[in-house]
Amino acid sequence: MNAFMQWMETHFMPMAAKIGSQRHLIAIRDGFIAIMPVTMVGSIAVLLNVFLRDLPNEWLGEGNGFVAAMDPIIAINGNVYFGSITVLGIAFTISLGYHLSKSYDVNPIAGAVIAFSAVVTCMNQNAVFNYILNGVDLSSLDSLKAAGLDVIESEGAVALQNVSGWGYMGEAYTGSSGLFTCLIVGLLSTMIYVKLMQKKVTIKLPDSVPPAVSNAFAAIIPGIVAIYVFGILTQISVQFTGLYPNDLIVEWIQKPLLGLSQGLGSVVLMMFLIQLFWFFGLHGDNILAPVTEGIYTPALLENLRIWNETQSTADMPYIWTRGSINAYAMAGGSGMTLALLIAIFIVSKKKDSREIAKLALPMGVFNINEPVIFGIPIVLNPVYLIPWLITAPVCSVIGYVFTAAHIIPPVYIQVPWVMPVGLYAFFGTGGSVMAGVVSLICLAVAVLIWVPFVMLANRMENKQ
Repeated sequence: MNAFMQWMETHFMPMAAKIGSQRHLIAIRDGFIAIMPVTMVGSIAVLLNVFLRDLPNEWLGEGNGFVAAMDPIIAINGNVYFGSITVLGIAFTISLGYHLSKSYDVNPIAGAVIAFSAVVTCMNQNAVFNYILNGVDLSSLDSLKAAGLDVIESEGAVALQNVSGWGYMGEAYTGSSGLFTCLIVGLLSTMIYVKLMQKKVTIKLPDSVPPAVSNAFAAIIPGIVAIYVFGILTQISVQFTGLYPNDLIVEWIQKPLLGLSQGLGSVVLMMFLIQLFWFFGLHGDNILAPVTEGIYTPALLENLRIWNETQSTADMPYIWTRGSINAYAMAGGSGMTLALLIAIFIVSKKKDSREIAKLALPMGVFNINEPVIFGIPIVLNPVYLIPWLITAPVCSVIGYVFTAAHIIPPVYIQVPWVMPVGLYAFFGTGGSVMAGVVSLICLAVAVLIWVPFVMLANRMENKQ
């Protein structure tokens, strides 16, 4: 064990620390964290409509009086969803451009605006859709067809097919489906701006000019270059493939990565690595946030989009999302430390451990576990190495299997990370009681894993 610990400290920790301090990964992580209010408010709107519309329609039947009375609130929640989840990719782009520019000590506001403009430059500008002809009676359908119009019946009205319009910004580009494009284009365009700013390829104004004006002029040339680069790349993409960059990125990068992330092996490996980083005192969640946020958050948001369109969990494409980690594998925080506290109360005879557990329990209920990690301690404690590494992966397997078997729905609603065990899964799955039960089952299994090692700690103290 000592040889293993020494090897890890010599070879693993320097690499982990280097990854954790890499500025591009930090900017991606902070970019996702900064848009949490937007993600949360959209998720709250969906969750409220679950209890105000979806569940009452399921329990009381369509067109019931309760849902009719709640229609104004349901409409407000729809407005909030439209102003949050459907523009989440744009919000992330601005946040990413800001944080990355700030890390290089160049004007962050300009970086955010340039990243936003570059992403919009890559979007498809045209839309083809069916246009409802209000006031046209269905009896006119055949006459309109005879006149050469491409019309059909749609939702009890006459609709003109294949109408095109310029100046279109759809959810496929601005929402969760466009997150990878926003990440890649936002990152590259910001770096072009940053490098040109660092090389002083700027317009220099006299010192007497106010700083706000001087900073804006300094960003003009880097901004022009960055945005034009992606304007040119977009035209090349359309010219040679017939597809816009977002479509290429979705097909060649986003879908393959999300597909790989959904395998049980990928889920277990991710949870194991988070725990391994934490064991050496490194914040595993933060280090791997570019992966957990960059891959599993789009999966959650895509499931949320599908739910908003269909009100059905059966059509959701992704089993494991960012919320699944918190719902099933992090009760009390990383390593299921709430289970450790329960195990200590059940079998521990160590006075210091029991005192720390008493102090840590109120925070542990709300998934804050630094007092446990550094107080017990877990960090560099070989006695607790095995349960620390295996508990979260085991609980992930439980949550994954129940979800894959369609016994519980996937987690598709963003819930505050401080939500207690059971309640997180319940709200994150739109009110699934069984999901809350599975979360509690995970907690019980975790207690069973921790108990033998807490008893081992008792014996080791006796020997000492």
